[in-house]
Amino acid sequence: MTYKVKVENVSKIYDMNRSRKDKLLSLFTFGHFYKEKPFYALRDISFEVEPGDSVGIVGLNGSGKSTLSDLLGEATVPSEGKITINGTSSMIAINAGLDQELTGVENIKKKCLMHGLSEKQIDERYNDILEFSELDDFINQPIKSYSSGMKSRLGFAIAIHTDPDVLIIDEALSVGDETFSNKCIEKIKQFQKEGKTIFFVSHSAKQVGRMCNKAMWIHYGELIDYGKCVPIANEYARFITKFQKMSKQDQLDYKKEMLTKQQEKSDEISTKKYHRPLLRYIPIVSLFGLFVYSVLLQLNIF
Repeated sequence: MTYKVKVENVSKIYDMNRSRKDKLLSLFTFGHFYKEKPFYALRDISFEVEPGDSVGIVGLNGSGKSTLSDLLGEATVPSEGKITINGTSSMIAINAGLDQELTGVENIKKKCLMHGLSEKQIDERYNDILEFSELDDFINQPIKSYSSGMKSRLGFAIAIHTDPDVLIIDEALSVGDETFSNKCIEKIKQFQKEGKTIFFVSHSAKQVGRMCNKAMWIHYGELIDYGKCVPIANEYARFITKFQKMSKQDQLDYKKEMLTKQQEKSDEISTKKYHRPLLRYIPIVSLFGLFVYSVLLQLNIF
Protein backbone atom coordinates (compact mmCIF):
# COMPACT_ATOMS: atom_id res chain seq x y z
CA MET A 1 0.00 0.00 0.00
CA THR A 2 1.30 3.45 -0.92
CA TYR A 3 1.94 5.73 2.03
CA LYS A 4 2.24 9.49 2.17
CA VAL A 5 4.02 9.64 5.53
CA LYS A 6 5.90 6.82 7.21
CA VAL A 7 7.30 7.15 10.73
CA GLU A 8 9.64 4.32 11.75
CA ASN A 9 10.74 3.82 15.38
CA VAL A 10 11.17 7.57 15.91
CA SER A 11 12.41 9.00 19.19
CA LYS A 12 13.16 12.59 20.09
CA ILE A 13 15.80 12.92 22.81
CA TYR A 14 16.82 16.06 24.65
CA ASP A 15 20.27 16.41 26.21
CA MET A 16 19.78 17.38 29.86
CA ASN A 17 23.45 18.30 30.35
CA ARG A 18 23.68 21.94 31.32
CA SER A 19 27.37 22.81 31.58
CA ARG A 20 29.57 23.50 28.55
CA LYS A 21 32.02 20.83 29.71
CA ASP A 22 29.37 18.12 29.82
CA LYS A 23 27.96 19.16 26.45
CA LEU A 24 31.46 18.93 24.91
CA LEU A 25 31.97 15.47 26.41
CA SER A 26 28.64 14.41 24.94
CA LEU A 27 29.65 15.84 21.55
CA PHE A 28 33.10 14.23 21.44
CA THR A 29 31.70 10.83 22.41
CA PHE A 30 29.00 11.09 19.72
CA GLY A 31 26.23 11.42 22.28
CA HIS A 32 27.30 8.40 24.30
CA PHE A 33 28.39 10.22 27.44
CA TYR A 34 25.87 11.99 29.63
CA LYS A 35 26.41 13.27 33.14
CA GLU A 36 22.67 13.77 33.28
CA LYS A 37 20.64 11.09 31.51
CA PRO A 38 18.81 12.30 28.37
CA PHE A 39 15.05 12.80 28.25
CA TYR A 40 12.89 10.98 25.69
CA ALA A 41 10.18 13.47 24.69
CA LEU A 42 9.00 10.85 22.18
CA ARG A 43 9.93 7.19 22.35
CA ASP A 44 9.83 4.59 19.55
CA ILE A 45 6.88 6.03 17.59
CA SER A 46 5.81 4.19 14.41
CA PHE A 47 2.85 4.67 12.05
CA GLU A 48 1.91 5.08 8.37
CA VAL A 49 -0.47 7.60 6.83
CA GLU A 50 -2.05 7.13 3.42
CA PRO A 51 -2.61 9.90 0.84
CA GLY A 52 -5.76 11.88 1.65
CA ASP A 53 -5.89 10.87 5.31
CA SER A 54 -6.74 13.49 7.93
CA VAL A 55 -5.14 12.45 11.21
CA GLY A 56 -6.09 14.02 14.53
CA ILE A 57 -3.36 14.08 17.18
CA VAL A 58 -4.69 14.29 20.73
CA GLY A 59 -3.09 14.23 24.18
CA LEU A 60 -2.58 16.26 27.34
CA ASN A 61 -0.20 19.23 27.39
CA GLY A 62 3.37 18.01 27.63
CA SER A 63 2.63 14.63 26.08
CA GLY A 64 4.67 15.23 22.92
CA LYS A 65 2.05 16.38 20.38
CA SER A 66 3.95 19.52 19.34
CA THR A 67 7.25 17.62 19.34
CA LEU A 68 5.71 15.19 16.85
CA SER A 69 4.24 17.99 14.73
CA ASP A 70 7.66 19.70 14.60
CA LEU A 71 9.16 16.46 13.30
CA LEU A 72 6.40 15.99 10.71
CA GLY A 73 6.77 19.62 9.64
CA GLU A 74 10.55 19.09 9.29
CA ALA A 75 11.26 21.88 11.76
CA THR A 76 13.41 19.38 13.71
CA VAL A 77 14.87 15.95 12.99
CA PRO A 78 14.47 12.66 14.88
CA SER A 79 17.16 11.65 17.37
CA GLU A 80 16.48 8.05 16.41
CA GLY A 81 14.43 6.43 13.69
CA LYS A 82 13.30 7.71 10.31
CA ILE A 83 10.50 9.84 8.86
CA THR A 84 9.68 9.58 5.15
CA ILE A 85 7.37 12.16 3.54
CA ASN A 86 6.43 11.71 -0.11
CA GLY A 87 6.03 15.35 -1.06
CA THR A 88 6.31 18.75 0.62
CA SER A 89 5.05 19.52 4.12
CA SER A 90 3.98 22.78 5.72
CA MET A 91 3.29 23.40 9.41
CA ILE A 92 0.83 25.89 10.84
CA ALA A 93 1.46 26.84 14.45
CA ILE A 94 1.23 30.19 16.20
CA ASN A 95 4.94 30.97 15.85
CA ALA A 96 6.10 28.32 13.36
CA GLY A 97 8.82 29.79 11.16
CA LEU A 98 7.87 33.40 11.84
CA ASP A 99 10.67 35.88 12.49
CA GLN A 100 9.57 38.17 15.32
CA GLU A 101 11.75 41.06 14.14
CA LEU A 102 10.43 41.07 10.56
CA THR A 103 7.15 42.56 9.33
CA GLY A 104 4.26 40.49 8.07
CA VAL A 105 5.22 41.31 4.49
CA GLU A 106 8.81 40.20 5.05
CA ASN A 107 7.66 36.99 6.75
CA ILE A 108 5.40 36.15 3.81
CA LYS A 109 8.34 36.45 1.41
CA LYS A 110 10.72 34.55 3.71
CA LYS A 111 8.39 31.61 4.39
CA CYS A 112 7.31 31.31 0.76
CA LEU A 113 10.93 31.27 -0.37
CA MET A 114 11.63 28.56 2.22
CA HIS A 115 8.87 26.50 0.60
CA GLY A 116 10.50 26.83 -2.80
CA LEU A 117 8.30 29.48 -4.36
CA SER A 118 9.89 31.86 -6.84
CA GLU A 119 9.71 35.64 -6.52
CA LYS A 120 7.14 35.65 -9.33
CA GLN A 121 4.97 33.05 -7.58
CA ILE A 122 5.16 35.01 -4.32
CA ASP A 123 4.06 38.21 -6.07
CA GLU A 124 1.17 36.34 -7.71
CA ARG A 125 -0.05 34.92 -4.39
CA TYR A 126 0.70 37.87 -2.11
CA ASN A 127 -2.73 39.55 -2.40
CA ASP A 128 -4.52 36.25 -1.77
CA ILE A 129 -2.40 35.66 1.35
CA LEU A 130 -3.10 39.16 2.63
CA GLU A 131 -6.82 38.91 1.92
CA PHE A 132 -7.13 35.53 3.67
CA SER A 133 -5.18 36.73 6.74
CA GLU A 134 -7.45 39.78 7.16
CA LEU A 135 -4.49 41.67 8.65
CA ASP A 136 -4.86 44.72 6.38
CA ASP A 137 -2.40 47.48 7.40
CA PHE A 138 -1.00 45.38 10.25
CA ILE A 139 0.85 43.40 7.59
CA ASN A 140 3.48 46.17 7.61
CA GLN A 141 4.09 45.89 11.37
CA PRO A 142 6.74 43.65 13.03
CA ILE A 143 5.45 40.20 14.05
CA LYS A 144 6.51 40.85 17.67
CA SER A 145 3.65 43.37 17.91
CA TYR A 146 1.05 40.79 16.81
CA SER A 147 -1.36 38.97 19.10
CA SER A 148 -1.43 35.16 19.09
CA GLY A 149 -4.52 35.25 16.91
CA MET A 150 -2.86 37.54 14.36
CA LYS A 151 0.21 35.28 14.17
CA SER A 152 -2.05 32.30 13.65
CA ARG A 153 -3.90 34.10 10.85
CA LEU A 154 -0.69 34.95 9.05
CA GLY A 155 0.80 31.48 9.49
CA PHE A 156 -2.35 29.79 8.20
CA ALA A 157 -2.67 32.16 5.24
CA ILE A 158 0.93 31.58 4.17
CA ALA A 159 0.84 27.79 4.61
CA ILE A 160 -2.29 27.14 2.57
CA HIS A 161 -0.99 29.25 -0.31
CA THR A 162 2.27 27.29 -0.60
CA ASP A 163 0.15 24.35 -1.80
CA PRO A 164 1.74 21.65 0.42
CA ASP A 165 1.17 17.91 -0.01
CA VAL A 166 1.13 17.44 3.78
CA LEU A 167 -0.36 20.06 6.09
CA ILE A 168 0.35 20.01 9.85
CA ILE A 169 -1.93 22.21 11.96
CA ASP A 170 -0.75 22.57 15.57
CA GLU A 171 -3.38 24.27 17.76
CA ALA A 172 -3.53 27.13 15.23
CA LEU A 173 -7.34 27.20 15.34
CA SER A 174 -7.48 27.44 19.15
CA VAL A 175 -6.74 31.17 19.09
CA GLY A 176 -8.55 34.04 17.38
CA ASP A 177 -12.22 34.55 16.60
CA GLU A 178 -14.72 31.89 15.61
CA THR A 179 -15.42 33.43 12.20
CA PHE A 180 -11.81 33.09 11.08
CA SER A 181 -11.58 29.56 12.53
CA ASN A 182 -14.64 28.55 10.51
CA LYS A 183 -13.05 29.98 7.37
CA CYS A 184 -9.92 27.95 8.07
CA ILE A 185 -11.99 24.80 8.60
CA GLU A 186 -13.68 25.33 5.24
CA LYS A 187 -10.25 25.64 3.61
CA ILE A 188 -9.12 22.44 5.35
CA LYS A 189 -12.22 20.65 4.00
CA GLN A 190 -11.31 21.88 0.52
CA PHE A 191 -7.82 20.43 0.93
CA GLN A 192 -9.39 17.14 2.04
CA LYS A 193 -11.48 17.02 -1.15
CA GLU A 194 -8.26 17.59 -3.12
CA GLY A 195 -6.78 14.50 -1.47
CA LYS A 196 -4.14 16.27 0.63
CA THR A 197 -2.83 14.66 3.81
CA ILE A 198 -3.51 16.60 7.00
CA PHE A 199 -2.32 16.28 10.61
CA PHE A 200 -4.53 18.15 13.05
CA VAL A 201 -3.21 18.70 16.59
CA SER A 202 -5.99 19.60 18.99
CA HIS A 203 -7.23 19.32 22.57
CA SER A 204 -10.78 18.91 21.30
CA ALA A 205 -11.80 15.30 20.69
CA LYS A 206 -15.08 16.62 19.27
CA GLN A 207 -13.30 18.79 16.69
CA VAL A 208 -10.97 15.92 15.75
CA GLY A 209 -13.95 13.58 15.40
CA ARG A 210 -15.66 16.05 13.08
CA MET A 211 -12.68 16.76 10.84
CA CYS A 212 -10.54 13.58 10.72
CA ASN A 213 -10.86 10.01 9.52
CA LYS A 214 -7.96 8.76 11.66
CA ALA A 215 -6.58 9.69 15.08
CA MET A 216 -3.61 9.03 17.30
CA TRP A 217 -3.32 9.47 21.06
CA ILE A 218 0.08 10.58 22.36
CA HIS A 219 0.55 10.20 26.12
CA TYR A 220 3.80 11.37 27.72
CA GLY A 221 6.07 10.34 24.88
CA GLU A 222 4.29 7.14 23.87
CA LEU A 223 1.81 6.32 21.12
CA ILE A 224 -1.17 4.90 23.01
CA ASP A 225 -3.37 4.19 19.97
CA TYR A 226 -3.62 4.91 16.24
CA GLY A 227 -6.37 4.01 13.80
CA LYS A 228 -9.96 4.93 12.92
CA CYS A 229 -10.87 8.32 14.33
CA VAL A 230 -14.21 7.83 16.09
CA PRO A 231 -13.25 5.02 18.53
CA ILE A 232 -10.00 6.77 19.54
CA ALA A 233 -11.63 10.21 19.81
CA ASN A 234 -14.36 8.73 21.99
CA GLU A 235 -11.84 6.92 24.21
CA TYR A 236 -9.81 10.11 24.62
CA ALA A 237 -12.97 12.12 25.35
CA ARG A 238 -13.84 9.71 28.18
CA PHE A 239 -10.32 10.09 29.57
CA ILE A 240 -10.54 13.89 29.41
CA THR A 241 -13.96 13.89 31.10
CA LYS A 242 -12.52 11.82 33.93
CA PHE A 243 -9.41 14.01 34.11
CA GLN A 244 -11.41 17.25 34.24
CA LYS A 245 -13.48 15.94 37.16
CA MET A 246 -10.29 15.73 39.24
CA SER A 247 -9.39 18.58 41.55
CA LYS A 248 -6.63 20.92 40.37
CA GLN A 249 -4.23 19.34 42.85
CA ASP A 250 -5.09 15.83 41.66
CA GLN A 251 -4.52 16.91 38.07
CA LEU A 252 -1.11 18.31 38.98
CA ASP A 253 -0.25 15.15 40.91
CA TYR A 254 -1.26 13.00 37.96
CA LYS A 255 0.88 15.01 35.52
CA LYS A 256 3.81 14.88 37.93
CA GLU A 257 3.42 11.11 38.24
CA MET A 258 3.35 10.68 34.44
CA LEU A 259 6.43 12.87 33.97
CA THR A 260 8.27 10.89 36.65
CA LYS A 261 7.42 7.62 34.87
CA GLN A 262 8.50 9.15 31.54
CA GLN A 263 11.86 10.15 33.04
CA GLU A 264 12.29 6.72 34.64
CA LYS A 265 11.76 5.04 31.27
CA SER A 266 14.20 7.50 29.70
CA ASP A 267 16.75 6.67 32.41
CA GLU A 268 16.28 2.94 31.84
CA ILE A 269 16.89 3.23 28.10
CA SER A 270 19.79 5.67 28.39
CA THR A 271 21.52 3.49 31.00
CA LYS A 272 21.59 0.66 28.48
CA LYS A 273 22.43 2.74 25.42
CA TYR A 274 24.16 5.97 26.39
CA HIS A 275 25.33 6.37 29.96
CA ARG A 276 28.70 4.64 29.66
CA PRO A 277 32.03 5.19 31.37
CA LEU A 278 34.06 8.00 29.83
CA LEU A 279 37.19 5.81 29.81
CA ARG A 280 35.73 3.83 26.91
CA TYR A 281 35.83 6.99 24.80
CA ILE A 282 39.30 8.28 25.66
CA PRO A 283 40.65 6.78 22.38
CA ILE A 284 38.05 8.71 20.39
CA VAL A 285 38.83 11.96 22.20
CA SER A 286 42.58 11.35 21.77
CA LEU A 287 42.24 10.75 18.03
CA PHE A 288 40.17 13.90 17.71
CA GLY A 289 42.82 15.86 19.62
CA LEU A 290 45.59 14.52 17.38
CA PHE A 291 43.57 15.48 14.31
CA VAL A 292 43.09 19.05 15.57
CA TYR A 293 46.80 19.28 16.48
CA SER A 294 47.88 18.12 13.01
CA VAL A 295 45.59 20.70 11.35
CA LEU A 296 47.05 23.45 13.50
CA LEU A 297 50.57 22.33 12.55
CA GLN A 298 49.67 22.52 8.88
CA LEU A 299 48.41 26.05 9.42
CA ASN A 300 51.71 26.97 11.14
CA ILE A 301 49.89 27.93 14.31
CA PHE A 302 52.73 26.55 16.46
